[in-house]
Amino acid sequence: MLIPKLLWPLLVYDICSSTEETTEAKINKYTRKWLGVPPGLSDVPMYCRKAKLKLPMKYILEEYKCGKARLLTMLEESDDPVIKTVQPSLKTGRKWKVTEAVDEAKECLKMKEVIGQTQTDRRGLGSTTVKWWSKTEGKEKRDMIIDEIRNREDSTRVQKAVQQPQQGQWTNWDTAIQRSLTWNDIWHMAPLRISFLIRSVYDLLPSNANLVRWGKKDDPACPLCQGRQITEHVLSSCKVALSQGRYTWRHNRVLQELVSVISTAKGEIHPSSTSSTVFTTEGESKNGTEGLSQ
Repeated sequence: MLIPKLLWPLLVYDICSSTEETTEAKINKYTRKWLGVPPGLSDVPMYCRKAKLKLPMKYILEEYKCGKARLLTMLEESDDPVIKTVQPSLKTGRKWKVTEAVDEAKECLKMKEVIGQTQTDRRGLGSTTVKWWSKTEGKEKRDMIIDEIRNREDSTRVQKAVQQPQQGQWTNWDTAIQRSLTWNDIWHMAPLRISFLIRSVYDLLPSNANLVRWGKKDDPACPLCQGRQITEHVLSSCKVALSQGRYTWRHNRVLQELVSVISTAKGEIHPSSTSSTVFTTEGESKNGTEGLSQ
């Protein structure tokens, strides 16, 4: 509800993009504070739609650009004779011009039609429906222009993420499945949980390596194995923790919590905290096993 109220004056009045960037910086400051993430978190994890952890945040500057582009295309396609005789002009400042952005989007859509349908992921050719520029008109063309502008903005964020050696590590996770959070998920999450989730994905947890990078510590070594303690090392790569069964214990504790929740939902007797639940891997029998191995 707040975004339409904010975008309406930005759409009606001649406000330059640099002013909107200043407003966006203030919004991001309080958004990071609300999420419980450090100020060093870049804008890419918060707004990139291709990130492995997709948040439901909307980038106000992107919405501003899309709104101006939609208004320009509506004026260009208007049937009003007065508007047709007057060349539509929208003032957006010197840093970003809406006319250039719309023209670039149109040329890109025409070029895509010349190239034809291509395969960009694991889906086969013909598995998706593609709209071509020459076969659409009216609102469909405006929507295609807006989508193209959004894709260009998102591509810029991905390019920025590739240049970030720490927070952009997710660009190399080819086998990782994207997790998309909704506002409902965030509202039902504990504050520390969403903060831990974002920090762990973008390597912002206070590991020894990060503490050394931040000037809070001198030694990045792990106290268990003396290896370099990064976030991945703490969560799943410490050899001593693996040999001691710490990861197995953590994994089984999660499974025990799931068993407790499912049993309560089914109306069964809640398992006591003292009773031990034995978990087995797929294909193994319950006899002769001590638990789920990593």
